[in-house]
This record gives sequence, C-alpha cells and structure tokens, in this order.
Amino acid sequence: MINQLISLSLKNRYIVLLIAAALFGWGAYAIKENPIDAIPDLSENQVIVFTEWQGRSPQIMEDQVTYPLVSNLQGIPKVKAIRATSMFGMSFVYIVFDDKADVYWARSRVLERLNYAQRLLPQGITPTLGPDGTGVGHILWYTLDAKSMDLGEQRALQDWYVKLGLQTVPGVSEVASFGGFEKQYQVNIDPHKLNYYNIPLSQVLKAVKSNNNDVGGRKFEMNGTGYIVRGLGYIKTLSDVENIPVGVINTIPVKIKDIATVQMGGDERLGIFDQNGNGEAVGGIVVMRYGENADKVIHAVKDKMADIQKGLPQGVKFKIAYDRSELIESAVGSVKHTLIEEMITVSIIVILFLFSWRSALSIIIQIPITIAASFILLNAFGISSNIMSLTGIALAIGVIVDNGIVMVENSHRNLSVEQQKERS
Repeated sequence: MINQLISLSLKNRYIVLLIAAALFGWGAYAIKENPIDAIPDLSENQVIVFTEWQGRSPQIMEDQVTYPLVSNLQGIPKVKAIRATSMFGMSFVYIVFDDKADVYWARSRVLERLNYAQRLLPQGITPTLGPDGTGVGHILWYTLDAKSMDLGEQRALQDWYVKLGLQTVPGVSEVASFGGFEKQYQVNIDPHKLNYYNIPLSQVLKAVKSNNNDVGGRKFEMNGTGYIVRGLGYIKTLSDVENIPVGVINTIPVKIKDIATVQMGGDERLGIFDQNGNGEAVGGIVVMRYGENADKVIHAVKDKMADIQKGLPQGVKFKIAYDRSELIESAVGSVKHTLIEEMITVSIIVILFLFSWRSALSIIIQIPITIAASFILLNAFGISSNIMSLTGIALAIGVIVDNGIVMVENSHRNLSVEQQKERS
C-alpha cells in the first residue's frame, strides 16, 4: 500500500505539489482565524445561577433557596455535578456539564428548569444566570482618571455611560463595575415617631414603592382631539421623597419627613478599591464571552474606549490597570520567535549533513506546510493559539523533520547501491 502510494505520488508530482500548496493556503487562512490567547482555557463547562435575598442568614438561604434549586436542577441532561454555596443574602449554584455539551445549549436548559423551580422559591425572589464567561475571561481592567469628580459621580458615570457603551462590543459578556459609591435615596426612619403615629414599617415601605411609579389612565376625545391621562410619579428630588404620604391622623396627612430624615448617600460597602496606594478609584472589569478571540476582543474594547472618551466630561480619561493583550503578544511572539529559530537551525543542520540542497529543500518544505496544517486541526477542535499549543508545535518540529531525513537518506542509499551495480 505504501509502495503504491509513493509510486502514485512520483508519477503525479504536479498534483502532489498542488495539494501541498492548497493545504498550505488553507493553513495560512486558519492561522488568521485561530483565536489567540496567552493561557489555555481549562475551566469546566459550567453555568452559574445567582440568587439574592437581602437580610437572610446563610441557613435560611440554604433551606429556602439553595436546596430547592439544587434538587430541581439535577434532572438536566449531560450534567456531571452540581455544587452550591450559601452565604449571607446570596446563593450560588454551579451546574457543571460534560465537556462536549454546548455552553449555550446548557444555559437554555438551565433557564427552562428555572422557570419551574421559580414556583418553589419565596415570593419576589428571582434566580438569574451568571455571564457566559469563564474563569480566565477577565481580559482587561480599567479605571477612570477623574480628579475633579467625587467617587459617587465617577461611579454614576461608569454605570450609566461607560459600562453600557463597552457592553456593545462583540465578544464582551459583561462589564463589572467596582469602586466608588452607588448613589441612592436613604430614608432613615425614627422608630419612636412610627410608634407615636401608630404607623407600621411595612406601610412606609409600601408607600415609598407605590409612589415611585408612573400610572396610566384612559384616553378620551374632546373637540376632535384625543387626550391620554396619566400620572407622573417617579422620584426626582429629595423633596419628592419627603412629601410622600404614609398615613392620616385626624384628616392630616403624615409624610415621610414627619417620621424620617431623607438624604442622598452611597450604598453600604464591604470594601474599597485602591490603585497603587494613590487612593480610591472607580473602574470596570471586561469579561470575555466563552470561546472568543481574546486578542481581537481586547483591541475592539480599546477602539470603543476611544469613541467613549469623546463623550466623557473634560478632564476624565481611561487608565488601563490590567491588559492581557501585552501578555498575549509577548507570549505568542516569544513562541513564534522560537519556532523561526528552530526552523532555521533544522534547515542548516539538514543541509550540512545531507550536503544536498535539493534533498534539504524537500525536508524544509515540510515544516511550514505541517505547521500551517496543524492550525486547521486546532480550529476544528476549538483550540486557541496559546503557550501550550504553540509550544507543542515547537517541540514537534524535530519529529516533523525526522521522517523526511530518514526517507531522503534511504533514497540516497538506494541510489548509491543502484549506481554501484551499474558500474560493476
């Protein structure tokens, strides 16, 4: 079989060269399309379900949220394991799928099962899916350099302008904000005044929620013109909160300002973000979507930052805290440099030992064709160009040329034997 294949190749040299050129061209295209990253993504194929219930202890979260979710998510196909963690006010459920399961198929199946499990949870509690990223998806960290703005204004700028703009970049799964103060209306209730007016706390909460809303009315026509009646009730200032009625005492309305003080403040924080010891900073973490090209996404995010920069207030600019593209370019560049060095070294050694440039050329041609063809298989199996895969190719160069050296040396030996027979 091998003899017939060799004979067929020798008789159809141009066809073999054409196939090799086509394979090299296909491989060159595969190199451009192959995702580039510094480190391989070896994380498990998992879907995270996050549930928040403010003010509840870990035991209550375990009994009323985590356990019902875990027990109802176990029947999903292709699930390897389900892990869960309960903490104060939060519950995390990690559903680990088989490696062959498509991540978006897995997310859709989890979402279907959550629609049923929703009925088993306390009223008003809604579990949500985590971002479709992995543990190595944090590709870029940035902060806002805004010395003329306080931390609350910076956080508002990050949440309502910068974050929304960066989330439109293809390949970005999430932009997580950190640092600063999240602005909120804070109502500090005096319990003695509640007791004096005989108003329960639940009534105050209900009044605040119901008064921060727009309501719609009916449409009527008058003199050939249609009018739509609606009530505008969204809170815009502190005085709007202070004037919300919560009860009536002797036909006199009791308002929020009678039982509490209202102020604009920041949400309670469990920590701060300090940058290089220069004080607190506000910024975001860009999380890449599963299976995307990290290098391509990072450059797209930087281009989007340049567009967003035009709309930022004067004196505000981005500062990159962590950029994986530098690691990617350094790592991949180092491995590529090693590959080129090995190819040149092998070529010189082959020419010196065989002392025939035609024979050496037939061996050297195998190196770029084989390397280019390997990227076709990398794309087929969804493997990115990283330190591990490129190093494996570098180590395989010696194996690539071994076959050619053995074949060429054997051909020289057979030719020498035949020449000696002809002379004798």
